[in-house]
Amino acid sequence: MPSPTNAEHFDLGDFTLQSGFTLRDATLAYKTYGTLNAEKTNAIVYPTWYSGWHTDNEWLVGTDKALNPDEWFIIIPNMIGNGLSSSPSNTPPPYDRARFPAVTFYDQVEAQHKLVTERFGISTIALVTGWSMGAGQTYQWAVSHPEMVQRAAPFCGSSKTSPHNKVFLESLIYALTADAVWADGDYSLDALPIKGLRAFARVYSGWGYSQAFYWEEAWRELGFTSFDDFLYGFWENFFRDGRDPNNLITMLHTWHSGNVGNTPGFGGDVEKALASIQCPLLAMPAEKDLYFPPEDEHWASQFIAQGEVRVIPGIWGHFAGGGVNAVDTAFIDAGIRDLLAKPGYSPQN
Repeated sequence: MPSPTNAEHFDLGDFTLQSGFTLRDATLAYKTYGTLNAEKTNAIVYPTWYSGWHTDNEWLVGTDKALNPDEWFIIIPNMIGNGLSSSPSNTPPPYDRARFPAVTFYDQVEAQHKLVTERFGISTIALVTGWSMGAGQTYQWAVSHPEMVQRAAPFCGSSKTSPHNKVFLESLIYALTADAVWADGDYSLDALPIKGLRAFARVYSGWGYSQAFYWEEAWRELGFTSFDDFLYGFWENFFRDGRDPNNLITMLHTWHSGNVGNTPGFGGDVEKALASIQCPLLAMPAEKDLYFPPEDEHWASQFIAQGEVRVIPGIWGHFAGGGVNAVDTAFIDAGIRDLLAKPGYSPQN
């Protein structure tokens, strides 16, 4: 699927990253749903996930959902690096392609904060929510700007990327860059590293869904007719369909470095950073998620004063949060609906 063209763009200007590098004339792509009320109190921020675009988040938005655009003003910012916002694929030299600097979750949220405050004049956010890397950004919002975030609902993600998760991420990087066509990231756009992308997709296929998902051949529910049909038709098709390899690597580095403890002021102390979260936070990990197992979220929740964990049951693994399974979608939607019905954090409270 070609990348969507219906995004709006916010000019970040010269945007300095945690690394000290500055992206000049940086842009943040976004899409909004609904109408901002006169008081500017009905905003929801819903960041994108690894390799996803704003259109890939729309499954959780609708008049029949908790994220109802008739009631809420929903902002979906595209991550820096995803090909729509400033990315290796669209940035001019000297930071083009493999030379694009490292971007952290903190950087992502600071860019989004500029969008929310400068473009829309919003000073309070009713909810931040997101799947996978979107969940990492949700945690980061609650740590970076506790004065703004009233509620947070990260699902199938974490506040800190675990060592086991990093094993997966590094295997993806090595699979993609081992292709001779990779050429240190300076591959020809007419001859992408297809062998590397296929290997990348095959590594992903062993992690995204659970062992039980494969045992029970639940891929048939997605319309695939055989095991190989699923590996080719779902995994390879996704990563070979409009996803730039340098963009994929940049987003992997963002994910790999995930740690709210690295927010300025916390000196790497993730427990202290989690304890600084003021708002009610509902974490919804998936029962059989191989990236972000529920025990990681139970561990983090103990440091959050108003932390709660609800485990998404079932066999769909990490993709319980991807909008492909109606039962899991209903579970997530119900959790967000319950959270929105609760009083949120306010500096006046």
